Parts: sequence; C-alpha cells; structure tokens
Amino acid sequence: MNKKVYILSFVAVILGLIAGAFFMLVTNNNPLDGYYYLFRGGLMNIERFGNTLATATTLVFTGLSVAFAFRTGLFNIGASGQMLMGGLWATAIALTFQWPKPILLTVIIIGAALSGGLWGGISGWLKGRFNVNEVVSTIMLNWTAYWTIYYVIPKYFKGAFLETESRRIPQEASLRVEWLSSLFNGSYINLGFFLAIIVTIIIAFILNKTTLGYELKAVGFNRLAAEAAGINVQRNIMLSMMISGALAGLGGAVFYVGYASNMQIGVLPAQGFDGIAVSLLGANSPFGVFVAALFFGLLHSGKGFMSAMTSIPPEIADTIIATIIYFAATSILIEKLWDRFRRKGGRE
Repeated sequence: MNKKVYILSFVAVILGLIAGAFFMLVTNNNPLDGYYYLFRGGLMNIERFGNTLATATTLVFTGLSVAFAFRTGLFNIGASGQMLMGGLWATAIALTFQWPKPILLTVIIIGAALSGGLWGGISGWLKGRFNVNEVVSTIMLNWTAYWTIYYVIPKYFKGAFLETESRRIPQEASLRVEWLSSLFNGSYINLGFFLAIIVTIIIAFILNKTTLGYELKAVGFNRLAAEAAGINVQRNIMLSMMISGALAGLGGAVFYVGYASNMQIGVLPAQGFDGIAVSLLGANSPFGVFVAALFFGLLHSGKGFMSAMTSIPPEIADTIIATIIYFAATSILIEKLWDRFRRKGGRE
C-alpha cells in the first residue's frame, strides 16, 4: 500500500480534530480540555483501556468486512445485517448447547462466520448472476436480518421477564473470561480481541500473498479483463461477498456473546455502518483498518467521560468522527491540492 495513502489518512484525522476544536469553541468550550478528557476517558486506567480495546474489537471485524469488499471492487453496506445474523447464530448456539467452553466457543465462532458468510453470499450471488447492485441488495438484507431477529429472539430465546431481549449468555458460552477481565480490572475486553488480531493477519495474507487474493482483486479492478483471462467472475464475486459477510458475522459473535450479555430486538447495530468509516480511514488495508478501529474505539470510549467532566455534549465526538470520515472520503482532493502546492513550490 502506498505510503501516501496513510499520510492522507493521518491528514484526515488532523483536519477532523481541528474541526472538532472549532465546534468546541463555537459551543463556548475549551478544545484543550475537551481533547484532554476525550483521550483520557479511554486511556486513564487499565480498565478504561480494556474497554477501549473491547469497543474497537467489533469495529475491526466490520472494518475488515467493508475493506475486503472494497479491495475486490464491491461495496458491502450490509455489515450490520451480516453482524446480526452472525450474532443470532452465536446466541442460539450459546443458549442451546452445554458443551465444554473451548468446544462451545469454537462452534460459536464457526457458526457466526458461516451465518454472516451465507448472508453476504446472497448479495454476491445476486451480483454475479443477475448484476444486482450490491448496495441495494445489502441494504435490503440489513432490514431482512433486523426483522428476522425481531421474530426469532422473542419466539425461541426470550428471557423469563424480558420481552425484547434474549436470555443472558451463560458464562460457559461467553467470550469474556475471568483471567482477561481481571487483568484489565473488570473491563469488557474479551477473547474476541485476540481473534481480531489473528483474522487481520489472515486477511492481509489472503489479499497480498495468495492466488485467491489476486483473482478477487483482478475481478474488482476490471471484470471483463478478468473474465477474458479465464477467471470465474461470478464465483469470485460471490466468494468475495461471502468472506466479507463472514468477517461481519464474526463481529456479531464478538459483540453479542463477548461485549454484550444478551441479544436485543429492534436494534440495527451501528458498528456495521461505522465499519465503512474505519475502512476509509484505514485506506482499505487490513493493518490500517486495525489501527483505525483502535482510534475510533478510543473516541467512542472517551466521549462519555468528556461529557461528564465538561459541558461539551457527546455529540461533539460524533461530529469529530463524521468530519474525519468526510476528509478521509475526500482524500483524493487533499492529494490533488498537495500535489499542486508542491508543483508551485518547485517552480519558485
């Protein structure tokens, strides 16, 4: 990946922070105090640092999901729905079987990946077979997943006194383990963080070091040329969306049986859409996505503390995130301005 891309992402962050400082000034607040408490809120002690990592973990998976599709010429905007389906199967397995924890967690992870992969594969099949725009199909499938959860959870997994939530995930099926929680003084961090590291390395290897990754990217760059070269375009489009969906499904498992304690109906997880921002800021690179997810996790984790310690509303942090996304999405304009500035400097 070109170093210039990472520089542009860094510039997007700086411009977003500058814009955030401006918004704080407009609301009669001190930007230095705001940023001090914002970053301190996610890093002030080992527990808050663990919560920052836990918040970032789901974003790693949804960011990788969007980035993988981007790198293969597709736009997966359905990570929320794929995350829901992965979370549903993870929750169903967790509440149905009473196996030893290592076996149960393995089955939960595999089941969530398969469920998310199949959900993403529907859009891939529609795209490859009928050239249905994946943006449209993934948005529709988001709401299909939403209403599936709305029916299945109350029907089969409802808690004794909870009309809108599933039963609580038993400790034997939770990705949260005692030794890790104790290490971070009771934070929400769970085994999903280590899974995120492993998956990031695997995806980077697939994209950059394998024939499969080459074929997937070739289809994304030029579908007709790839077809002329003998690459099965339809199969690769479907496979790309299946892998992308599997990544989001893993995010659902990590969130619903790791970070949360049960599954609620009526919620389309925002982490699926945040994954688009993480992917943009991470320049669609697996390792860039991982770092970007940590940064967004820090902002999400610290904004409540900033609001509690100052009069700055938490929406300011959301505005900073949105501004960073805007600058990351328009990085090509920043690049053109920079090149023009360098050319003018060279002539002088």
